[in-house]
This record gives sequence, C-alpha cells and structure tokens, in this order.
Amino acid sequence: MNTSEWINRGVTMLRTGPLKGVAQAAEVLSSPTKAVARSTKERLGATLRREEEALSPRVLRRTLVELRSIVDPKVSEVEGGRRARGVAGWYASATPEQRYDMWLLMSEQFVADPAKVKAAQAQYTAAVGTPDEAAAEVNYRRATVSPRRRLLQRFSVNPEGIRFLVDMRAEMQPRLKTDRRLMALDVEMEYMFSTWFDVGFLDLRRISWDSPASLIEKLIKYEAVHDIRGWADVKNRLDSDRRCYGFFHPRLPEEPLIFVEVALMDDMASSITPLLDESAAPANLSRATHAIFYSISNTQTGLKGVSFGDSLIKRVVETLKDEFPKLKTFVTLSPIPGLRSWLTRNASPDLLKAWEQVLELPASAPERAALLSMAAQYLAREMRDGKPLDPVARFHLGNGARVERINWAGDPSIKGMKQSYGLMVNYLYDLKRLDRHRALLAQGKIPTAPAVGKLMPPP
Repeated sequence: MNTSEWINRGVTMLRTGPLKGVAQAAEVLSSPTKAVARSTKERLGATLRREEEALSPRVLRRTLVELRSIVDPKVSEVEGGRRARGVAGWYASATPEQRYDMWLLMSEQFVADPAKVKAAQAQYTAAVGTPDEAAAEVNYRRATVSPRRRLLQRFSVNPEGIRFLVDMRAEMQPRLKTDRRLMALDVEMEYMFSTWFDVGFLDLRRISWDSPASLIEKLIKYEAVHDIRGWADVKNRLDSDRRCYGFFHPRLPEEPLIFVEVALMDDMASSITPLLDESAAPANLSRATHAIFYSISNTQTGLKGVSFGDSLIKRVVETLKDEFPKLKTFVTLSPIPGLRSWLTRNASPDLLKAWEQVLELPASAPERAALLSMAAQYLAREMRDGKPLDPVARFHLGNGARVERINWAGDPSIKGMKQSYGLMVNYLYDLKRLDRHRALLAQGKIPTAPAVGKLMPPP
C-alpha cells in the first residue's frame, strides 16, 4: 500500500461518527464527569477514545506512523517531502479537532532522546576546559535537536510547505492559551521561522497603485492600524506623495509579511485626519523634508515572534534617502493603544468623567493638561519587565527611536477615542542616535524629547 492509499484510508476512518452501542456506553461509564485531558502517550496505548477526543487511539497511532515515516532516516529528502505532502493533503480536509490531535502528536511525540541528551551533557561537562570541549559541545547540541525540527523541514521542502506551516501555526495560537502541551511545537516553529524568514532572505518591494489588484487587496485585508475604507482610500495611501513598502519571502512572493505606509511632507504630522483625507491634494515632493511612518502592519499571525519591523524601517529609510535626498527627519505618527485602559486604573473618577467629552475641552482646561501629563508619564516612565508598557512604544523604542511629541486630537475617530482619548505620539528615528537610545532603554531609561519631559510631573 502506497502513502496516498494509506492516507486515504486514514481519512475514511477519521470521518466516521462517534463510537456506537456497548463500546460507547462502556467508555462513557468509565470516564469521570470532567476527565483530565489524556496525553498522546496515554491515548496511543488505549483502545477507546474519550468523547472529547477527535481521533480514536487506532487512528491516532496510524497518524503517528505517517508522521514518523516523513522523517524516516532511510528515505531521501525528496521522498520525505512527498510523504509530508500527503499528510498536508489530509490536513487540508481535516476538522479543527483532528488537526489539533496532529499538533499534539508533533509536539509530544517528536522529542529529543532524553538518554542521549543526558549522556551528551555529561560528556560536555567532563570536557569543559579540555581540548575536547568544542567537540563535546557540538555533540551536545546535536543531541538536543528534536526530530520535530526535521519533520518541519520535510514539510517545508514542498512548494506550498512554508505556507502550510505558517498557516498551521496561526491556527494553533488560540489553543496555546489553554494547552501548554503545544508549546514545544510552537517554540520549535518560531525558531525555524526565525531562520527561514531572516531579513537577509527577504525582498523589500514598493507597493504602488500599479501593483497587481490582488496585492492591493491584501493591503486592505491586513491593514491593522487605520482601517482602509475602500479603493479611494487605498489609492490615496498610494498617491504620488506616499510610499508603501513590504517585505516579501521568495516562497510567499505575493504575500507581504509586513508593510509600512509613509507620507512625505514638509513638517512633522500631528494628526492622522489630513493624511487619510481622500480629497486632499498631494504634497509638493520638492519641498518634502519629513518622512512620516503612519502605519506598520504585520500580516502573518503564524510568524508571531519573528521580528521584521526594525529591519524594515532601516531599509525603507535608506531607500527613501536615495530617492529624496532632501529628507532629513524620519518620524512616526503612532497610536497609543494601551493608554486609556491604563488611565482607567490610575486617573481619578472626576478626570475620567471630564475626558468623556475630551474634544470639547478648551486649550486652557486643567483636565486637558492632566491628560497630556498622564500620557507623557505613561509613555516616558511606565515600564514592565524592563520594557515600555505600551506595545507600540515598546516596538519603536526598542528599535532606537525616542518619544518626540504628544499630539492632542491626533486621532478623533471612534477607535482613537477608545484607545487614547484621541491622543497620538510621534517617535523620532534619529539615525545617529539609535544605538545610544537603545543603550538608555537597556538601563531602564526611556529616551524622551525635552518637550515631552516638560509635560510630566516631577518623579
């Protein structure tokens, strides 16, 4: 029986209904009211499945045989890839719960040999300080590599293999919150993706109005900061005074992994409203001195933990400087997504009540000054585990930017009001001081412009 016939037979078994008659009754009677989830090891040795389990022990064993056949040391890379393609074909038609069982097998059954790891570790410990130390270290590293890694590699050799694995990990993410058994597989995938999606392998491409419609549709789909309202909106964002760049992987040529939207202006933007105004005339590029990064969106949930943003911004800055030598200032116009929830916990009830009508506050209102002061404190002082509390601040400050300016009514949209009472912030990328700013952040000090410092109360 060949692999295809084996998989097809397994699919037929997977699609059978729940256990019937006496066998089902016996299993229900023997199960506790709230059964603890069984490990795949326990299920592989069982004869009956529990009600909440998608695959019966027999089909689970068959699935494990198929997965192990992919990494059989006696088969070639090509044959291993062909077998992986067969399993991927089954996976495409499997139910979510059946897929979940396969993830558990990959996570729990493809582990490094504990005995070999222990022996290699002892050998390395004994060799430390001797001429054999380097060789012992190599041996120890090899012993700790799980067969799970080779399994992922065999899936990746197929033309659609990378796409398959990225989508699989994206589908896994909600389960990770409630089932730590999947963590080994998730961490292994993140490690592999960090290698496969190293920025050295990625192409920086400009996305323009002349790009294929399918690619522009992906911008509309993946835009995560300021929702795109339609074709007129996206055309405005790709106009002559704008630039949009994305990172692409050779195996996902029409799928941007991350993209950034940039407005070219003669001043630092303080509000998103004019940037999203579809009726506004394009800016005069001959006068442009500022590049405003107003939206950065990751597109692939399955690549969580793989960092592209730092490299993307650097590459885009270099590209823009080549095209527009007059550009001197590179700055973001960013949301403050965690501000309002933080204020809810830290501001007085009177202030929170006043801020419900925040856009109506006059410039001299003390409630307005209080909001700016607390926003400055949130951005410039609040940290957790040595990192800025706000997620967007954490990203830009981690890349070497500094908190440059807080903008009143920068985003008066419903989303902007829910996130930060309409406030937005500029993060400045001073190319000569990026390393200095990172060093300050490592010391627990958030790089901040003097104007922002003046807004804060004394520490």
